[in-house]
Amino acid sequence: MITFIFSLVALVLGYLFYGKLVERIFSPDDRETPAVRINDGVDYIVLPGWKVFMIQFLNIAGTGPIFGAIMGAQFGPSAYLWIVFGCIFAGAVHDYLSGMLSLRHDGAGQPELIGHYLGKTTKTVMLVFSVFLLVMVGAVFVYSPALILGGICGEGLTWVYIWCGIIFVYYIIATMLPIDKIIGKVYPLFAISMLFMAVALMVVLFIKWPALPELYDGIHGEGFKSPIFPALFITIACGAISGFHATQTPLMARCIKSERMGRPMFYGAMITEGIVALIWATISMYFFYGGAAQDLGAPLSLQAPEVVTTVSQGWLGTFGGILALLGVVAAPITSGDTALRSARLIIAEFIRLEQKSYLKRIYICIPLFGITLLLLFFNIKNPDGFNVIWSYFGWANQTLAVFTLWAITVYLVRAHKPWIITMLPALFMTVVCSTFIIISPNAFGLDMTVGYCVGGAALIVSLAWFFMWKGKERVKNDNH
Repeated sequence: MITFIFSLVALVLGYLFYGKLVERIFSPDDRETPAVRINDGVDYIVLPGWKVFMIQFLNIAGTGPIFGAIMGAQFGPSAYLWIVFGCIFAGAVHDYLSGMLSLRHDGAGQPELIGHYLGKTTKTVMLVFSVFLLVMVGAVFVYSPALILGGICGEGLTWVYIWCGIIFVYYIIATMLPIDKIIGKVYPLFAISMLFMAVALMVVLFIKWPALPELYDGIHGEGFKSPIFPALFITIACGAISGFHATQTPLMARCIKSERMGRPMFYGAMITEGIVALIWATISMYFFYGGAAQDLGAPLSLQAPEVVTTVSQGWLGTFGGILALLGVVAAPITSGDTALRSARLIIAEFIRLEQKSYLKRIYICIPLFGITLLLLFFNIKNPDGFNVIWSYFGWANQTLAVFTLWAITVYLVRAHKPWIITMLPALFMTVVCSTFIIISPNAFGLDMTVGYCVGGAALIVSLAWFFMWKGKERVKNDNH
């Protein structure tokens, strides 16, 4: 618990000090925001600051900081290091600067921003890449909450199918309607449930004060199987850094009244998600290695959704367990609906199709939901479908973060601001993703040595590209 406490304090201090530094580097001002200037009553609407924070938090806090942290427990105390340092110096910086850049570009989506700073070809690639990622999120975030809700209602898959249908219908409605009609009204309730779950479980942890693996005992966990590098950085994604977040920040960039709200809305929401991930990582270490599973009469073979159900009901009782589970279920649902909404807006932005009329929204939504249904069907029918899709999602998610970080770095160079704050995370994640795709059994499945060689080559190529581009940029500026 000592490592947990220090990690918790570090995240708060990271927001207060490093977050303030990043804000000063970007320098928000009093210019008119897209929510005020473009207001269309559908996607561009001024919302209260507290509501923007709640929506942003739930947009990014899907099953990732919960399920990812549970699966990341196998890595032991090293998970704490990645959540803390990844969140403060990479994830929150990524979320804040991508959100603020969207504000400066009329609420532009992630592919549009990447295209602006990395070129039209990259924009097209990222359009396909990000839409596919968002559709995967939609499919995974139908199935994972349906598993939890189905498990509460009864045995077998019947209830899982029913809940999949209910959630999918909700996704259709939430994607089509103006953002303040459903999302703006139900998200605060879900956010309260989510935060209640985190705080209540953290209080139980302090009451129980279990003996857990600490950093001074070593960084490896008892269940350590996969190599920490790069597996840890793919498994725990949303609690540290996630490219998916860059597809979500434009939604709230279109609803913020002032640029000065950016740090609590974007950087602060990511730190809050890091705290949730930290709590679930600690619970998981207690569950698997500290005797909690035995105390709750549960086998150690439980999967992440089952761990959530068992711990929530066992520690918080029936009422508390229902509220906690509502928070856990709300997280993926409220990320899934905005993922598909983001996909609609990204496609509309690319083909220049206005989205004020229902009919033009339907044009995009029909094929979008058709593909999501196909992936959902695969997820349900394939016994290992969830794990396969989650594996690809994890890699695609972090790869998206790589391109976003490089685009932000280009912006910082051109704006004559300290670009090192995003260049270092961009390099690190470039190596992580390059190595993982080589060694992953769901991709090339090659030897670790080959993976590390490819990762090293990616590092060298990225550095060479960056400094060559930077040199050309300097020459161009000198000529002007």
